[in-house]
Amino acid sequence: MENFFKGKKILLMVGGGISAYKSLDLIRLLKKQETQIKTVLTKGGKNFITSLSISSLTQDKVYENIFDSQSESEMDHISLSRWCDIILVAPATANLIAKFASGRADDMASTIILASNKQVILVPAMNVRMWIHQATQNNMSKLLNYNYLSIGPSTGEMACGEFGEGKMSSPEEIVKYLESYFKDQNIVKNKKLEAIVTAGPTHEHLDPVRFFSNLSSGKQGYAVAESLAKFGVKTTLISGPTNLTPPPNVKIVKVQTAKQMFLEVKKKLPVDIAVCSAAVSDYSLENYSEKKIKKEDNDKLTLNLKKNPDILEYLSKHNAKRPKLVVGFAAETDEVIKNATEKLIRKHCDWIIANNVSDPSIGFNSNENEISIIYKNKNIDKIKKNSKSFIAYEISKRIIANFY
Repeated sequence: MENFFKGKKILLMVGGGISAYKSLDLIRLLKKQETQIKTVLTKGGKNFITSLSISSLTQDKVYENIFDSQSESEMDHISLSRWCDIILVAPATANLIAKFASGRADDMASTIILASNKQVILVPAMNVRMWIHQATQNNMSKLLNYNYLSIGPSTGEMACGEFGEGKMSSPEEIVKYLESYFKDQNIVKNKKLEAIVTAGPTHEHLDPVRFFSNLSSGKQGYAVAESLAKFGVKTTLISGPTNLTPPPNVKIVKVQTAKQMFLEVKKKLPVDIAVCSAAVSDYSLENYSEKKIKKEDNDKLTLNLKKNPDILEYLSKHNAKRPKLVVGFAAETDEVIKNATEKLIRKHCDWIIANNVSDPSIGFNSNENEISIIYKNKNIDKIKKNSKSFIAYEISKRIIANFY
């Protein structure tokens, strides 16, 4: 069996909680998987375990003080953040989560996080009341929007004697999660997958100053493109008009109209994956006016509309250059699953991702979403309300798994 851990470099940060003792067993398990591990022991973590116990297991130096005169000349906070493949924070206490969310950089751990360009994976552990407190939930939501990942927490009895959510995931659960993460990365690397993602609205112009459109912000599509790129997929984002910052490591093509988006999609074929999250206008004006349409005395204005190309249907039915996986989106206001399933059948795509845009907390322009992924075999995966970046990660993970 292939070892997806072999040669991977993990920077482990140990926070200050009773669960810190689990990090020792975690190190032992990871070392058995032939990973390279460096550790950062926070000031709080030193109250529960010692640097000697860590170094005995890692056979390496333990980093503690950002102002260490013997080593900071090597810029440890920079070099460590560049050395690793991932940063694993276990346990991630409420205090550490708050620090990371606020962008503070007052110790070794928080400075490395702020300087890092690598995937950060949090393993939260705290009292149930601390975990469910709105401040902690807001901080976690912010970090998930920054594309951090989270393992747990689980539900169970805690060291304080209370029972509930907030218990740190076991070392075995963490290792299993990381194995899946590295496996996904490896699959993409070997297969050299390519994807196109459409996102945002389109603007269908009536005249030089007016257009009709919809409320799509493009946030979910941009997050999917960024997530696929983080998995190593060569990704092109074809975006309608938005105010969003282009994701890193993603080629972006800006368009205005549905016709322009359709032509750009055709140019990018063939690809392995197509994710059609854009809210494309179904119709455009039949006769565009080169001059501003003047208001007349009559109370009504009649516009003749023509149907726009159906990008999702074109991709799904394109026999010669059809992507191996075509994923559509269905933004619905009622009978969400029923209408989305009908769209799946009608468009001949492989998956349809349905969400209820009548709920403003998960609809257009919101930072969160809740979706149902409906597969061709009619099975459904429901992903509960979470940040759009987390939703994008869950979608991307399933996309990559489809190519195993």
